[in-house]
Amino acid sequence: MTRTVSGARVLITGAAMGMGRLYAERAVAEGAAAVILWDRDAASLSSTAAILTERAQGATQIAPYVLDIADLGAIAQTAQRVRTEVGNPDIVINNAGIVRGSFFWEHDNGDDTRSTMQVNALAPMYITREFLPAMMRNPDRESRIVNIASAAGMLSNPRMSVYAASKAALITWSDSLRLELEQQGFDQVRVSTIAPSYISTGMFDGARGPLLTPVMTPEYVVKKVWRAMLAGSPQLLMPWTVGFSKKLRGVLPLAAWDVVAGRVFGVYRSMDTFVGRR
Repeated sequence: MTRTVSGARVLITGAAMGMGRLYAERAVAEGAAAVILWDRDAASLSSTAAILTERAQGATQIAPYVLDIADLGAIAQTAQRVRTEVGNPDIVINNAGIVRGSFFWEHDNGDDTRSTMQVNALAPMYITREFLPAMMRNPDRESRIVNIASAAGMLSNPRMSVYAASKAALITWSDSLRLELEQQGFDQVRVSTIAPSYISTGMFDGARGPLLTPVMTPEYVVKKVWRAMLAGSPQLLMPWTVGFSKKLRGVLPLAAWDVVAGRVFGVYRSMDTFVGRR
C-alpha cells in the first residue's frame, strides 16, 4: 500500500463534496476495489456516486450510504450494511467535520456544542471501532486509519473554542490508538493523524491565514494526505508553520506566546471575519 490503493476497499466520511470527494476520486483513479461513500447530504452524495461510477467503468465498486454520523445508531447500522454488502474496509478516512465560528457563550449546547463534539470527535472513534477489529484480525493485509484533525487542536484560538476542543480530542485519541496498535504488535494497521491549517473548501470562508500560513487549496492538501496515508506516516502537520508554532508554544511562557500568536502571527484574529459555508 506504499504506492497505491489498488485492490483496497476505501471508506470516506463527508464524501459527497469537497475534500471527501477528492479522496474518492483518487481512490477510483488508483483502482480501488471499492469506494464506500458516507454523507448525510443525499442529493450531493447521489451526484458524486454517479460521477464516480462513470469514471470507474466497472473497475471499482461505488457504494454510497446516506447517514448522519452524529447518530451512533446510524453508524452501527450502516457499518453492518457495509460489512454485508461490500466487505470490511481496508482504509477508513475520517474526513467529515463541522465548525461553529463564534464565541463560546454564543454556542447553543445542543445545536452547536453537542453536534460539533459528536461529528468531529466521537464519530471517528465510533466508526473506527466498527471496522478496526477485522483489520487487526488480518496480519497479512495492510490497513489504514486516517483522521483529519486540525491545527486548531494544537493551538488555542478565539471563536474556535468548541471546534478546537473537538479536534484536540481527535488528535490525542488518534495518536494514542497508533501507540496501542504498535505496542500490541498490530503493525499492519497504521494510523495517520492529520492537522492542517485553513483550507479553501468553503468551510472556513472568511477566515484569514496567519503570518506565513496561507490558506491551502483542497487539491494540495489531499495530495499530501494521500501520500502520508500510503506511507503510513503517523502525523502530518500542514503547512510547516503549524509544527513551528507547536514547538514555539512549548518553550515560551504563556504571556509571551499570547503576544507572538496574537500580535505577530495574527492567529488570534484569524477568525474575526469568518462566515463559513453558506
